[in-house]
Amino acid sequence: MWIKRFYESDDILLTKGKVNLLYGARRAGKTELIKRVIKKLNVNTYFGEGDDLELRRLLSSTEKSRILSAFQDYDCIVIDEAQRITNIGLALKILVDNFKDKIIIASGSSSFRLSSQVGAPLTGRSNTNMLFPLSVMEIKAQYGGMDVLHRLHAYMIYGMYPEALLSKSLREKENYLKELRNAYLLQDILELDNVRNADKLFDLLRLLAFQIGQEVSLSELGNALGLAKQTITRYLDLFEKAFIIKKLNGFSKNLRKEVTKTSRYYFFDNGIRNALINNFNVLESRNDVGMLWENFMVMERLKWQEYNNFICNNYFWRTYDQKEVDWVEEYNGKLSGYEFKWNPQKKKTQKEWLETYQNADFKIISTDNFLDFVS
Repeated sequence: MWIKRFYESDDILLTKGKVNLLYGARRAGKTELIKRVIKKLNVNTYFGEGDDLELRRLLSSTEKSRILSAFQDYDCIVIDEAQRITNIGLALKILVDNFKDKIIIASGSSSFRLSSQVGAPLTGRSNTNMLFPLSVMEIKAQYGGMDVLHRLHAYMIYGMYPEALLSKSLREKENYLKELRNAYLLQDILELDNVRNADKLFDLLRLLAFQIGQEVSLSELGNALGLAKQTITRYLDLFEKAFIIKKLNGFSKNLRKEVTKTSRYYFFDNGIRNALINNFNVLESRNDVGMLWENFMVMERLKWQEYNNFICNNYFWRTYDQKEVDWVEEYNGKLSGYEFKWNPQKKKTQKEWLETYQNADFKIISTDNFLDFVS
């Protein structure tokens, strides 16, 4: 069974005269998406993978004549897992500069490696898109809102990775997420020459898993793990670039009153978060439902923003006397605050937020109204 992805709806990935870059976490469905998109073209296509030694040798050489000779007969050129190829940005530049009438697609699972290689060479030559695990927006478009409501508890526990979501049994879902945790989660990071301590990386992620929706102290994390603050900062940056966590900073226009020096971290997927702490218990027996709901809403809203090209600044807001708003969007000078509540009966007004920023909005997002917020 296949759930139609957002990028199948039009020709976003098929722009000619540009390198169509598709980023995303491992196993988010990039390869299958690209195959489905190009299948409908019915043209002569080359589909290569970054692990192919011959392809790596050719593109890494950046020898223009050899590269152009090898690819001149194709209408569509796809390089999957392109981050594995040295000098991939220069090679893609050669292709796009000389084949204006061809479709060129490159995908990558680790943005910190692919983006660093393609950034400068492809300035003005790329069309960049981000693929998340499945979204409520995509599922609702295919099956309707009631289907989302019926499966909401499963999404909260097992997340939105395609294979986990479509697995038939709960045991299959758990086994898949554990495999993803053990075999793929840190693969890109550990391949870097100077990052080898997998145990410390997992320990850091587990600590973050228990602090969703809370400000994170880098010093406390460092003390707990026996690592320098600078090392913690570096690991967190790598996690974000590898599509494992998302950092959220505090919002302030009044530094004497509002907290801004700490950050909050959310996981790209609830299932991965729960796999890290080995907890797939049903919601009724959990004490972290509020964390799961907040994490789920944050990531679904980020997916909605990305797919709808809604460009805004995202923050949390908290004062030193513990007044807070979970999610703040700054868009065209307008502030909108949102509080995420799993229980719709727990109403909460935020008069301090509205008094501080009198032109701002405030809304509670619960199970009663979340579909409009994320789809």
